[in-house]
This record gives sequence, structure tokens and C-alpha cells, in this order.
Amino acid sequence: MDLSTLYGNTVPSSVKKQAEKQFNKFAKKFSYDPNSYPNLAGYAIGSGYEDFAMKTVLENSFDPEKAEPISTEKSVMIGTIRMGFGHCRMAIALASAAKALGYTPYWMDLLSYPDSAGTKTIRYLEKLYNLGSRISQRSRFFNKYIWEYITSAAGQRLTHTVKEKALSKIFSPLYTTVPKDIPFLSTHPWVGHGAVEAGLKNVVTIIPDNFPLAFHVVPGSTHAVQSPSAYMGYRSFIAMGTTMNLDYCMPKEDIFECGHYIDHEIVSNVETDCEQRLRRVHSGETRRFLLTMGGAGAQVMRFADIIRTSRKAIEENKAAFFINMGDHVGRWKDLKKIFDKEKIAYELITDWKETRKFIEEKRTNEVRGIYVFLHDNFYAAVYTTNLLIRISDVMITKPSELSFYPIPKLFIQRVGRHEAWGAIRGSEIGDGTIETASITSMHRTLKLLIEEDDLLELYCRHIIQNKKDGIYDGAYNAVRKAVELRDKHKSV
Repeated sequence: MDLSTLYGNTVPSSVKKQAEKQFNKFAKKFSYDPNSYPNLAGYAIGSGYEDFAMKTVLENSFDPEKAEPISTEKSVMIGTIRMGFGHCRMAIALASAAKALGYTPYWMDLLSYPDSAGTKTIRYLEKLYNLGSRISQRSRFFNKYIWEYITSAAGQRLTHTVKEKALSKIFSPLYTTVPKDIPFLSTHPWVGHGAVEAGLKNVVTIIPDNFPLAFHVVPGSTHAVQSPSAYMGYRSFIAMGTTMNLDYCMPKEDIFECGHYIDHEIVSNVETDCEQRLRRVHSGETRRFLLTMGGAGAQVMRFADIIRTSRKAIEENKAAFFINMGDHVGRWKDLKKIFDKEKIAYELITDWKETRKFIEEKRTNEVRGIYVFLHDNFYAAVYTTNLLIRISDVMITKPSELSFYPIPKLFIQRVGRHEAWGAIRGSEIGDGTIETASITSMHRTLKLLIEEDDLLELYCRHIIQNKKDGIYDGAYNAVRKAVELRDKHKSV
């Protein structure tokens, strides 16, 4: 692995040494062996297969009778790390688009191989990230002076790319039995670095958020971004040169603006869903709000405040709430204590089949009160939000990857500085509010969205126009690019 240059820019020797030191630390801690790797196979199992014909990539010893060889015929592979919900949500969008375009999606999650040094490293780092996210929502000092830095400036320098590239060598053995020519879509930089290091040829790096961070840069891959500002930021390496002199930019062949990564089922129904929202607005039906917990589970107190603020409107059937707690049993216990103490009524749904049945029924039926969703299955925990989006009028969310979805959005306080630009993107293209970081501004905006019609009408109008302009076609375009790379390399 060459760490001496990055896109032609010389890497300081001190940075290279730090990167190698970090790799050696985790390699020793988790007994890294480049010659130890899982023999992988595809499995037609789970809800992902039922929804998108998506095959899960696991060790062939998982269930030898059901194991199938990984096929490169009319297929793409989506690489993820089950760290937070955003990366998984992007993967679902890509799988949905792949199916719609006639391809078989394979899902390879690097947390699926528990005996590997790579999986052990990810689990260790994930615990630290989730802890930081939760502390940031409870401590203003920690959030302002530590977490904001960690989630922005700390990962903004290209020297950080060098460190991630070196660390990701620990993941490369996981790809040993993956076909090297399969179109590969990576939703996390560690996944992308590992794939490139292992020799995969057609890697598309799916970049989240809207804030250029060197953390997401994967040399040797083609980078997909969701907005013009992200394109310019990554293409020019803006603000990424601290401690490293940059003479060269990212080549234009290595980056493209593809649009927002959205599920086919949502994109293809934008007009229908917005028409239903406007119909409910104009007929005076109970307004439907969706609250969705992030992967780190950092927003319990904010959720409680929103429900308290809306309690009168809920009781008067002016507002109803869907609350997706994901798979956060502990966070739900905290919120449940508040609800029970304050005698706030709710209905809890934990069965995946019941969740899907409920959503289908409420597509046309009246909704009143508060419904809480909690699932122990990770896929269900994430995908419940995607399904609820289509029957909701407004989504209340931190400006995470959900910033890019075509539903009117109320953006509450971010969890990490990198998320701020998600709200900027949403507010500028007209499908969401500006980030309401203060409690008072959030309360005022929430009241407007409950009692008035103009913001909802504005957002629905822009969502329909954005759909016409192709802004929500990112998942289709990313899949097409990965296949295009494969075809290009075949012809050489």
C-alpha cells in the first residue's frame, strides 16, 4: 500500500508514520492475518430479499445448503458497515434502484464476519462513535468544543484520508473471494478502501451528507456526490489541505454529481404522495408527523419535548405522530418513562408484519394519536422510516441522510457539525426548513406546520419540481455508473 502520495500530492512522512502506527495498533489488538479470510456466498434470505430480491453475502458455512455462488451476471454488490442508520439507508435505496433497473443486488456488510479482525475493529470504533453522539446531546460543552470538531474539522484534512486508507488494510481480506470485476457500491469509506486494496476494479464511493470531508475520499474509486456544492468541495479538496500542501485536485474522471440516493418506491410515487398530503391539508384531516430516531439514539429528550409541545394539538386531532425508535430498546425505555409519568397515550408496534399492515391501512384511513415503532431487526428498524415517509405529511429529523428524502421536513438540531449542510441543501431546494437549532425556533416552526398550510404547500410544490429535475435520481445514477465502469474495463 503506497501512502507516500495522494492524487499526486506528497504526504508528509510524519502523517504516513501515524497512519501506519494506527493500523499496527488495531492489527495487533485484533490479531490481523492477511491470509485469514471468509469464503463468501450469496443467500436469498430476509426482508431485503423479499423486498428487492437482494442477496445477503455471508460465509458459505452459514447455511451450506442455501449458499449460492456470487454471480457477476446482471448484478451489483453494495458494501456497508452497520454503523448508524444513514449508511444502511443509502444501501437500501441502491438495492431498490438496482432491482428497478433489472439488476440483482448483493449486500455485503463488514459487520457480518465476527471472527475477522475487520469486524472486531469496526465494533470497537462504533461503540466510541455512538457514545460520543449521545453525550453531545446531553452536554453543550462536549458538543461545542469536542463533538463538533470530531465530526467536521478532524475528518476534513486529506491527511485523514491517509490514515483511513492505512487502517482499511485490515478490512481487505474480507474481499478475497468477492469477484474482482463485480460493480461495487460502497456506502462507507472503510468499505471502499478495503475493496480497492483487495483489487476490486469497479468501486463507486457513495458519499453521504453535503459537507466535504476528506474522511469520505477513497483513492482508486469513483466518487458519487448528491449536490453541486459537494461536487465542487471534493473536486477541489476545499479546506482539506491543512498540514499538507496540495498542488493537485481530484481528477474529474473520479467524481460525478448523481443526485439524492432515494428508494425507487419513493421516487416513483412522489406526485401521488404529495397529492395525498395536499388533499389532507385542504380537507382539514389530522396532520401526520414522523419522528425518527438516528442510529446512535441520541435524541430522546428532544422527542419528549416535541410531543409535550404538540400535546394539545394531538388531543384535538390536529396532529398525529409516528415515532420510529429504530432498534433502540434502551432509548425507548427512557422515552416510555416520560410518556407514562405524564400520562401521554400511545400505541406500541413491534411486529414487522403488523408494522407493514398498519402502514398500508393508514395510507387511506384516518390517523389519530401517537404510534411508536420498535424493532429488534436492524433492517426493519431502518426501513420502517422509509415506509412511513410515504404516508406522512412532515418528517421531523436531525439533518442526517434523511435530509435528502422527498418529504416536507422540519430540521431539528444536528448531531455533529457535518450534518448542518444537509439542512442547508434541503432548505435551498425547497423541501425542508432551515435547521431550527434553538428550542424556541423549533417550537414556532412546529406550530406553523400544525396550524398553517403555506409551508406544506410550498414544500410539496418544490418536491414535485425537484422530481422532474432528476434531483432524487441518485440511486439509479450510482448503479448505472458502477455498471458503466465494469463495461468500460471489459472493453479495454
